[in-house]
Amino acid sequence: MEESWVSKTQKSTYAKKSKLKTMLTCFFDQEGIVHREFVPPGMTVNAVFYCDVLRRLRENVRRKRPQKWQNQNPIIHHDNAPAHRSSKVSQFLAKNNMTVIPHSPYSPDLAPCDFFFFPKLKLRMRGRRFDTIEEIQEESQRVLDTIPKRDFQGCFQVWQKRWDRCIRAKGEYFEGGGGI
Repeated sequence: MEESWVSKTQKSTYAKKSKLKTMLTCFFDQEGIVHREFVPPGMTVNAVFYCDVLRRLRENVRRKRPQKWQNQNPIIHHDNAPAHRSSKVSQFLAKNNMTVIPHSPYSPDLAPCDFFFFPKLKLRMRGRRFDTIEEIQEESQRVLDTIPKRDFQGCFQVWQKRWDRCIRAKGEYFEGGGGI
């Protein structure tokens, strides 16, 4: 499978006296994280916001992965969130030669963020209590910085195996996705 930029926006909730929530958007490839950012509190992830995120992603690809930037044709995978499916985002992706790997609805077993990335983050932060959103964000970034390259490479290998299994099943349901 070719290398892809994978993104996902997810809420993380950690409770103490009140529930604190923050949203993280993160893109990664087989080498590791390419771009990450927290959604500002109260901000809705809409098409305009997501296009801005994609602009920042492109800049980070140019800076962090110059050899891939030369290809000028990144492959991206994101879920079917309304902002991701909007015509504004589709136009941005087409204008910038960004190929999208389609994502089947209700298929978390085929979404690297759902079967690898966020579970890994949550596992490392489980049982911890935070007093502020800033503490959550700082610890999240610290944890993300410790994920080794081999884990990202393994994620893409597992993703390919899951897609192969889905293709062999001709899209029919089957038990067990196989983990990392």
